[in-house]
Amino acid sequence: MFNDDARKKNVKTPTIVQEVWHDGEFIRWDDARVHVMSHVLHYGSSVFEGIRCYKTSRGPAVFRLREHMQRFLNSAKIYRMSHPWKLDELCDAVTGLVARSGLQQCYLRPIMFRSLDEEHPAFGVNPFPNPMACYIGAWDWGKYLGDEAIEQGVDVCVSSWNRLTPNSMPAMAKAGANYMNSQLIKMEALTNGYAEGIALDDRGYVSEGSGENIFLVHGGKVITPPLSSAILPGITRDSVIEICRALEIPIVESGLQRASLYVADELFFTGTAAEVTPIRSVDRIPVGEARRGPITERIQKLFFEITSGEREAPGDWLTFVGEQKAAAAGSDRNGHNAAQSAEARRGPTQTPEPSAAREAIHVTLTE
Repeated sequence: MFNDDARKKNVKTPTIVQEVWHDGEFIRWDDARVHVMSHVLHYGSSVFEGIRCYKTSRGPAVFRLREHMQRFLNSAKIYRMSHPWKLDELCDAVTGLVARSGLQQCYLRPIMFRSLDEEHPAFGVNPFPNPMACYIGAWDWGKYLGDEAIEQGVDVCVSSWNRLTPNSMPAMAKAGANYMNSQLIKMEALTNGYAEGIALDDRGYVSEGSGENIFLVHGGKVITPPLSSAILPGITRDSVIEICRALEIPIVESGLQRASLYVADELFFTGTAAEVTPIRSVDRIPVGEARRGPITERIQKLFFEITSGEREAPGDWLTFVGEQKAAAAGSDRNGHNAAQSAEARRGPTQTPEPSAAREAIHVTLTE
């Protein structure tokens, strides 16, 4: 009765890094387990991040690591998640995991959630009695909307599901519970033969995709919805705004009516997973010439040149894993040469040595 192919369209089988960072130490992937009665499973009490590490001539480089981790901490703060982890410690955990993985490029997933104290379990909506847990996993993930989408663009629809109202679920927080709304948008789009859906906010203005921010090009000007349109403050979104300024392309944050999508010269998504992906049609109405437009191509080209390390970024956007590891090792040696106490010098966790020959495992994963 229904074509099930659409439901499987985004199923990936990536190479998984066989270790996971957990509460300050590296553990085996198979040992990263959560009790079935954990608060997060019943009430969605988690915050997370998506971060990409890119292959460059200087080795693997994590894109805008500190900005991602600061947003991670901001999300936890919004949801009153008290925890011991600091920005530098989490950044070191990411570079340490990449170094140990042996991969040149990967996608990283930090997640913090309310777990279960098995000796003194607590149940109910009240989250405060439950302990916090933090993990970082990684896998090698290709283009989220497909390799061909980067050039050809994707077909999308305007979803019948609205984005969350800011005073009911805070859109500024990248929370697991928010993504139940994203799943409704995504499933509706896939079931109806589209690659992605665009949600409107509670006032009827354009908000964002299920997991991407959106940009519109009209008359040589780039326009993107403001934070007041219930959008996540995207790190890639911010990067594209800076890239537009570097390219001297006029950039405006403004409310967008649904109809503006149909008459746009160009449209594109941005996000850690989606990167910069053109949109060729909305509700089966062609956007411009129904392919990647020239302004989108300019922005996309510079974005990928920056992430590959070929071009200098407008800011300090790349954290080179090998150089971080070397700097940490050098700092440690200098400390020993000066006969300083390890206890006195204790600071952020140092990047550990990569283990030899880790065997890759594969799982089926969707997002």
